[in-house]
Amino acid sequence: MLIHPRSTWPNLLITVIISLVGLLFVFSSTHIIGQSFPIFFKKQVFGLVSGFVIYIFFYFKNYRSLCRWGYFAYFVILVLLLFTIIKGSIGMGAQRWINLGLFKFQPSELARLFLPAFITYFLYTEEESGYFRFSSFWTILFVLGFSCFLILKQPDLGTSLIIGFSGLIMLWYAGIGKRFFVIGILMVSMSAPILYSYLKPYQKKRIEVFLGAGDTKKERYQIEQSKIAIGSGGFLGKGLFKGTQTQLAFLPESRTDFIFSVLCEEWGFVGALLILLLYAILIIRILFAIMCLTSFFAQLLALGLLAPIMLAILINTGMVTGMLPIVGIPLPLMSYGLSHTWITLASLGWINGILYQHPDSKSF
Repeated sequence: MLIHPRSTWPNLLITVIISLVGLLFVFSSTHIIGQSFPIFFKKQVFGLVSGFVIYIFFYFKNYRSLCRWGYFAYFVILVLLLFTIIKGSIGMGAQRWINLGLFKFQPSELARLFLPAFITYFLYTEEESGYFRFSSFWTILFVLGFSCFLILKQPDLGTSLIIGFSGLIMLWYAGIGKRFFVIGILMVSMSAPILYSYLKPYQKKRIEVFLGAGDTKKERYQIEQSKIAIGSGGFLGKGLFKGTQTQLAFLPESRTDFIFSVLCEEWGFVGALLILLLYAILIIRILFAIMCLTSFFAQLLALGLLAPIMLAILINTGMVTGMLPIVGIPLPLMSYGLSHTWITLASLGWINGILYQHPDSKSF
């Protein structure tokens, strides 16, 4: 066996390397001449240190207990999502945060972490002789749809899509059937014009920009600056702290959603390829290890925790290169932000805890 399920230290090593590279580029994208350490860099250092403490907790905590508690916690998260819409903290035109004084956090990030526990434990309790009642899937679909609706109202289309697709991936793996997806795709395709009319004006504009519309100095400014940063990096990059698009503040959101563009400009094609290879190795190692588990529910839980990370990597790198519309998704382990850093590390700690604790037993 090339990848032993219990061999999780390489996963941790890769996670640490990607996180440190991300920290370096948070510093590069936020430093000011004459200032030693930017506030965003200090916050990200705190986020990573505390995040790896969370990683260790989820790694050693019994994953079955976490799954059971996560199931009940998800109902609390739904309440928090409702509260966010009513009295959440507003920033950058969205009402996505709950302000705790020292920091803000996004309940939608908690939904990303505990939705897999909700789905897994719910199906575990509904299983009958190795089969699930189809009504069980409809209950999950209702909760999943309600969650996406609450997040979409913040508005946060990107996170809503990630949670929605992650849930569907889990249901596909649980055996909901191809017929459901075929009918679903047909219904979404036919109702696309109606769904489009319900999008916010800026969301419609992002789709139009993706299709080629918009002024390069207005609507297309963000994606055009990202492409310039990526293209100008060339093969080896301009060098650390020498990216003109970043250092001269032409590139918006350089420390968060567009940090991959910063890396491409300063480290070039080689640096971008290195990071993408590290992501690929981490995900492939985890997927192979998950397939080695003998418990279906352990596999389902681990896959559900991994899916949002995989989707976020694909969506973020796709949107900053112009291959997908801009939806505001941070790059896991690299983008600045406490909430998504903590949740990503918690997810990876939980996944690796499953792999370490449960390589052979057939009971969940």
